[in-house]
Amino acid sequence: MKILIIRFSSIGDIVLTSPVMRGLKEQLGEPVELHYLTKNAFESIVASNPKVDKVFTIQKSVDEVIGDLRKEQYDWVIDLHNNIRTKSIKSKLQKPSKTVRKLNWKKWILVKLKINRMPSLHIVDRYFETVNHLDVRNDGKECEFYINPENQILVQQEFGFDSFLSVAIGAQFATKRLPTDKLIEVLAKVKIPVVLIGGKDDFDAANEICAALNDNTIVNACGKYNLQQSASIVRQSQHLLTHDTGMMHIASCFGISMTTVWGNTVPDLGMYAYLPSGKAKASIHEVKDLSCRPCSKIGFQKCPKGHFRCMEIQDVDGIFRSLDF
Repeated sequence: MKILIIRFSSIGDIVLTSPVMRGLKEQLGEPVELHYLTKNAFESIVASNPKVDKVFTIQKSVDEVIGDLRKEQYDWVIDLHNNIRTKSIKSKLQKPSKTVRKLNWKKWILVKLKINRMPSLHIVDRYFETVNHLDVRNDGKECEFYINPENQILVQQEFGFDSFLSVAIGAQFATKRLPTDKLIEVLAKVKIPVVLIGGKDDFDAANEICAALNDNTIVNACGKYNLQQSASIVRQSQHLLTHDTGMMHIASCFGISMTTVWGNTVPDLGMYAYLPSGKAKASIHEVKDLSCRPCSKIGFQKCPKGHFRCMEIQDVDGIFRSLDF
């Protein structure tokens, strides 16, 4: 059987499709050739997964790959993205397909009217609904994120310590990030080494944190390592402090206990840390009962109301107490 999975973005969403890949490979009772279509920027997440036999990528348009996809003659197309482009692909391939329930109307009601009609169901479980027709079921195991050997970072060798707290300081949107002064308040209480994880855009904020705390056991690793290398560092940490971001989902693959801080988005949207085995825990910190929250299902670059109370009045002491060393 030959199956194409489609999920274009983003980091966390793609990581959360990995249990379905595992289920398709292990539960169908026959050999399965599994292909994956995503954006160029996220190819490494999928290509490193041994469950995937072939990866197709696009930069902008599905026309970049549609000719190659037609040649594959798929038995099934599993659409775990469900947007205009995936509809176009399914129309052009004319192969049997199943599509994830996106629940856009219920999300709209939650964001716009603050009425929660979302099911108590993680997005991973909705992904599995999409392959129920193949008798593939959720195996109750964590997601998977594979790190190539050349991207393994030995923390003791790199930084000179073993036991440490990893902190993913970034997020794609500013309204999902704790203000730098709040992070400084939390980290000032931490008595073990800290490694700040993020991209190049997070480097200056990480430098500000390091300067404010003036502690040589706080390391600014932002922008210095690729995604797999950063994941390798996080995997070796005692605990992760993170926002609602891709690294939260990557860390869940390793069974790491974590502290998650939520701003304008809410766990009720079904994208909280996925830890089904119960071997690790994820505490959730959010300012509840704000009339403006959630203001988006993804985020903004600044608070639409101007006050940013969803992050400004976070319980800093509560966040610190949840850090499990």
